[in-house]
Amino acid sequence: MRRILTYCFIVLLSCSLFAADNTVKNLQKQQRQLKQEMEQTNKMLKQTKKNETATVTKLQLINQNIATQKKLINSLGKEITSIDDEMKELSRRRDTLEQTLSDLKDDYARIVRESHYARLQQSPLLFLLSSKSFQQLVRRVRYLQLFAQYRHEQVARIEGVKTEINTQNDKLAQHKTDKQKVLKTQKREQEALARDERKQQQMLKDLQKKEKELTAQLKKQQKKVDDLNKKITATIEKQAKEQAKVALTKEQQLLSGNFEQNKGRLPWPVEKGFISGQFGKHQHPVYKDVTIDNKGIYLQTTAGQGARAVFEGQVTSCFLMNGSYAVIVAHGNYRSVYAGLSRLNVKQGDKVVAKQKIGTIFSDPEQDNKTELFFQIWKDKTILNPSSWLAK
Repeated sequence: MRRILTYCFIVLLSCSLFAADNTVKNLQKQQRQLKQEMEQTNKMLKQTKKNETATVTKLQLINQNIATQKKLINSLGKEITSIDDEMKELSRRRDTLEQTLSDLKDDYARIVRESHYARLQQSPLLFLLSSKSFQQLVRRVRYLQLFAQYRHEQVARIEGVKTEINTQNDKLAQHKTDKQKVLKTQKREQEALARDERKQQQMLKDLQKKEKELTAQLKKQQKKVDDLNKKITATIEKQAKEQAKVALTKEQQLLSGNFEQNKGRLPWPVEKGFISGQFGKHQHPVYKDVTIDNKGIYLQTTAGQGARAVFEGQVTSCFLMNGSYAVIVAHGNYRSVYAGLSRLNVKQGDKVVAKQKIGTIFSDPEQDNKTELFFQIWKDKTILNPSSWLAK
């Protein structure tokens, strides 16, 4: 019974270790993704103007790096906790195995000490020859065979448990090494975070000294954004009004339904990058008394990157505004908008599929070569929050 309980305990520990191992692997995958994000942000920083002048674009990139570094440090902390938990489980399993080994050795010693077995050891042949009948002889031969087999099995069990204990000790040693590596990585990232936070504070001070200049730039940029939003709204309202006059075709109804069913799973309109401007009202990154009201989301990426269709559909409009292009793609009664393009790969009337390149994103020399896509999703005449539609 004790052996059965011991076996069950080891099985439970094995399951626990498997789950913990999966947790560590998932955390390591997350860390690789976060490091890739930081590499992209650093690449964007290198593509800004080659000087030490503080700009809002540089500040946004540093802010993004800081946010990513904090996530990475948090993930590393969770990995350290998971490794500690695994080490505790391994120690418990090793202790259980050592107790099992002790029990097996005691059982074996008890057998050796038994007087009957001792007599067999001295003269197994005499034991057989002293049989009173042929049936007894057969039984004694079988008995000796089973007894020898049991002894061999006990020895094999003892050796097997010894091997397993050595395996657990090796795993524990490897986990200790892994933990030290993760601790070093965490310390390195904490030091990098501290450097970026110092840089962030210095850049904020420098930008706040240029308040008049930046306010003028902000007004100029906001005028362009307002003009673009008016043009997009007028175009979509006109299209929605015309569409409302006729019933949607079966193909359009199916497309609308499929688009809606993929809420939260749509591919990003950029292959690599981050959301640099969230939907809705937000404080300005430098001036706390200035509020920005985004009618879509902004996705910042590296120079030369393209904008991708998030779903199959048909291009219903392409127009030039403030020196860059905008494209509207219809997905039944839904529409996606891609603005801030320097070149187009599609034209009005074209059918597109998910992830198809529809244009190259404009790099703005007036904003420190910022490469940023403005993205919207509409349903009929209602604008929606694109973040809730894109894959996480």
